[in-house]
Amino acid sequence: MGEQKKILYIQTSHDPERQYSPLVLAQTAKAMNIEATVYYLGTGLKILKPGNADVIKLGDFPSVKEMIDKTLEAGIEILVCEASKRMLGLEKVDLIPGVKIVGAATLNDLALEADATMWF
Repeated sequence: MGEQKKILYIQTSHDPERQYSPLVLAQTAKAMNIEATVYYLGTGLKILKPGNADVIKLGDFPSVKEMIDKTLEAGIEILVCEASKRMLGLEKVDLIPGVKIVGAATLNDLALEADATMWF
C-alpha cells in the first residue's frame, strides 16, 4: 500500500465567499483518507479572531465558525502564520481555540511535502 496522499489548503483572504471552500475540501479529503492541512496566511487570519467566523453564514451552509470547529473535530490541523499575525497587529490577540501558530518555514515545508496545494 502506498504512502498517504497530502493536500495543503492555503487561505489568504477574509472575504466571506472564500471561506467555505478550503474547509469543505479539507473535510472531503479526510473522508477520502487524504491527509489535509489548512494554513491561514495574510488577511485570512482576520477570520480567526474570536467572533468573526460566527457571523459569516452563506446560503444553507453552517456558519464559518461551525465549519472550522467541524474541521478541527475531524482531526484536520489548522495552522496560522505567525508573521501574518504580527503584520496585522494581532500579536496580542488570542485567536479561536484549536488553531496552531507556526513560522513561515512551516509553510515552505508543507508545500514541499504536499502532493497538491490549493490557494484561496
